[in-house]
Amino acid sequence: MQQLLLKLYSYAMQVASVIMVAFLPLAVGAQTGTLPVMYIETQNHRPITSKTVYVPGSYYIVDSQNPAMNVGSQDSPLPLEVRGRGHSSWKGAKKPYKIKLGEKAGLLGMASNKHWALLKFYEPTVVGMNLGEMFGMDWTPSTRPLEVVLNGDYLGLYLLTETNRIAKNRLNIYEQPNWNVDENTIPYGWLVEVDNYVEPNQIMFKENSKWNINITYHSPDSLSAPQKTWLLNEFKAINEAIYTDDKTGSTWENSIDVDAMARYFIIQEVLDNSDGFHGSFYLHKDMEDDARWVAGPLWDLACNQREKTDYTFRMKTSYGFTPHWIEELIKDEDFCLAVRLAWSEFYPHRVQQWMDYIDDHLLPCREAFEQEKIRWNYTSSATLDDRVDRLKSALIANVEWFNAHLPKAGPSAVDDMELADKQVVKVEYVNMAGMRNSRPFDGVNIKVTTYGDGSTSTSKIIVKP
Repeated sequence: MQQLLLKLYSYAMQVASVIMVAFLPLAVGAQTGTLPVMYIETQNHRPITSKTVYVPGSYYIVDSQNPAMNVGSQDSPLPLEVRGRGHSSWKGAKKPYKIKLGEKAGLLGMASNKHWALLKFYEPTVVGMNLGEMFGMDWTPSTRPLEVVLNGDYLGLYLLTETNRIAKNRLNIYEQPNWNVDENTIPYGWLVEVDNYVEPNQIMFKENSKWNINITYHSPDSLSAPQKTWLLNEFKAINEAIYTDDKTGSTWENSIDVDAMARYFIIQEVLDNSDGFHGSFYLHKDMEDDARWVAGPLWDLACNQREKTDYTFRMKTSYGFTPHWIEELIKDEDFCLAVRLAWSEFYPHRVQQWMDYIDDHLLPCREAFEQEKIRWNYTSSATLDDRVDRLKSALIANVEWFNAHLPKAGPSAVDDMELADKQVVKVEYVNMAGMRNSRPFDGVNIKVTTYGDGSTSTSKIIVKP
């Protein structure tokens, strides 16, 4: 009888413990479920220690707020491979990862693909990518916040991010093959990066008397001798045209899209991103008769959140950096005019739209961010609301500073009267069916901008549903 009573008492205590746990506050290091949760399990729970060697495993995604976005399940996970990624970010305690799915999938409403990145949650990445979409870059990676559990270990808050690749659902341009020797197609279908690291898939030459410039080729990523020769000669010629003393000829515009470069410059300045013309500075080139290099896609965005007293590429940082090309480009009249025209499409009427996006896409991460702080022992007690408010204040200050210091160049720089003639008076979006609207349609649009002097300009805009 005594043994029976002890067993009943033990069972009662277990039941009581379960009931108590159910009503306790969120446990340390546990996913909140207020965001989608990605569960990854590597084969035999192998650790991920390499940035080049993939580890096989499986995954599934649970979105308790929107079950239609679930992918796989605990009972039926899907195959993937995962490895480390990044440079300085890989050295931190919390690691970023590169993911290759076994089969293409559209994750959390993003376009279907095999290749993804899990980046550390960083607010400027989210707001900067949105700014790229607002400024009509050819293609800008999408991000979605989520929580990650790896081999049963809660890793906190991440950004599931589309990676920069040439693909139908990513940067949709012609992609020339590796080892190409056809001189007719070698000049087309490139994705490269002006890099601040030395990589094996890279060309290097002297940019000026102070430093070299590294061009990392991502696609194609294995070059024949003719491809490598062409790429080196191409960028040497571009560099020479940019550095010419005669800034009235603007011959670099024959090789680089001036409007896209101007928009890229604005984004880096508004974010106050010192790395904008230093590293992760991507350029791509499609196949057309007059194909030029186009700035983008965006990647690795940051915001210094300091008092802005000059253009970012001139301001000092805690580390040394080399702002490639921009010091010369800003001396060019055509470039400065392109900056001012692109700015007029954004300021002031779209600034609040951007601020609203920041609130809508960051503040729902509040609870997961608190768990992130616990998991990685944050020393700051600042809440996500605090951080978002600080970021928005810095961005608004940057916007106002830039608006008061729009670039002009040369003795015949565009004066305010001439610019007034180029103010935007009408913007229309035309979809592939020829329908017109004041707001963009989902999918591919042609944006038609009409200016005060009667002239128009067009650009391609892709809106993701």
